[in-house]
Amino acid sequence: MKQYETVIGLEVHVELSTKSKIFCSCKTDFGGEPNTHCCPVCTGMPGSLPVLNKSVVERAILTGLATNCSITPNPKFDRKNYFYPDLPKAYQISQLYLPICKEGYLDITTLSGETKRVGIHEIHMEEDAGKLIHDPWDDCTLVDYNRCGVPLLEIVSDPDLRNAHEAIQYLNKLKAILEYLGVSDCKMQEGSFRADINLSVRPVGQKELGTRTEMKNMNSLKAISKAIEKEAKRQIEAIENGKKIRQETRRWDENKDASFAMRSKENAQDYRYFPDPDLLPMTISEEWIQSLRETLPELVEEKKARYRKDYTLPELDVDIITSTKNIADLFEETIAFGCSPKEVSNWIMGDLMKLLKDKNMEPLEVSINSKTFAGMIGLIQAGKINRNAAKLILSEIINHPINLDDFIKEHNLIMVSDDAGIRACVIEILTTNQQSVRDYKNGKDKAILFLVGQVMRQMKGKADPGVVNTILKEEIDKI
Repeated sequence: MKQYETVIGLEVHVELSTKSKIFCSCKTDFGGEPNTHCCPVCTGMPGSLPVLNKSVVERAILTGLATNCSITPNPKFDRKNYFYPDLPKAYQISQLYLPICKEGYLDITTLSGETKRVGIHEIHMEEDAGKLIHDPWDDCTLVDYNRCGVPLLEIVSDPDLRNAHEAIQYLNKLKAILEYLGVSDCKMQEGSFRADINLSVRPVGQKELGTRTEMKNMNSLKAISKAIEKEAKRQIEAIENGKKIRQETRRWDENKDASFAMRSKENAQDYRYFPDPDLLPMTISEEWIQSLRETLPELVEEKKARYRKDYTLPELDVDIITSTKNIADLFEETIAFGCSPKEVSNWIMGDLMKLLKDKNMEPLEVSINSKTFAGMIGLIQAGKINRNAAKLILSEIINHPINLDDFIKEHNLIMVSDDAGIRACVIEILTTNQQSVRDYKNGKDKAILFLVGQVMRQMKGKADPGVVNTILKEEIDKI
């Protein structure tokens, strides 16, 4: 059997975080009652005219600068014509001939640990289409036009990716850049960050590309990884069996773990592109580009380098903390309140990540008041609450602001610091567990752990285990 190479290019569609749509003043909020966030412009009513949203252009330029692209001085819009129920104008305003950003790149790490440069062919602005809702109960399809006209960036990579690992590396890096820039919330579950996978296979050593297929609107990294592996395998098996690969659009079915043909794949000429007559070419001056360049925030790679240098954190800690902007912000803001970087990192890497997994939440969805978080860590270090109490507090403060002092009082979480009270409990436990006392005196050191546990249970976890251990040994020595 021949050895084959997989060739992958990704088209990433990013919904921008503007308050209004790309060509009208309708809201871009996710959700809402169907067909309540639309107007004559975004539904394509006769006589309505689009007006370009300047914030969309600025977000596109920022994205281009952050991904090493050149900015087109005079980009323009084109009409992409196709008929579909969720596209009321029967065309989409997009950019084919003069996209706003071109010829960029991102560097990723391959499976072998090497740095690989992935080219970005272009970034262009366009409007989103509506959404079809299939109603099996009434056996009909409904159309919600709320999403029509929501501003999109389409980020088109070169066919430089060779496996699912590289594709996920590229998507994670691109997603982090967009989040740090603040141009999109990148919520994949809401469709704010979705990818089309263009994939072909060819014998190793062959320069000519194979026939590609496209899997559209993938909004899960796990699904993207699976889809790449399955589609590559399907194409190789087909070629080995003497079949030809058709250029087509395929639908990925996550439940069946397979892709299915939808339609033959269109080429640019099928869309009959022509310049949009309602939107003139714009001029992007060097002064405008420079003013936006000066607003670029510290991006993820720069932040990682600073964390390694300033905080000497392990590489895994650095990668996870910086993977989403809100977690990195929480880390830095908590440190600013005087907490140790390593202690904050330990809480984020350990208990916070475990809680998110238990709650089935993504780090992107987390909002924690850093002052409350710092206060909780400070109380642990001061010996005023124990780790169990802190875990309860942490669970409560995820996306839920609280008054820390009131919460601790309400749930009676302050540790008992009264030596006399602890000693009385210790004496009681020793009296009722004399066999464990004898075991400890006979050299079985683990017996003391059992006795500590009994005291802690009796005191409902509110005693300092270190103090309990000390008093236990003092009282046992008296026996």
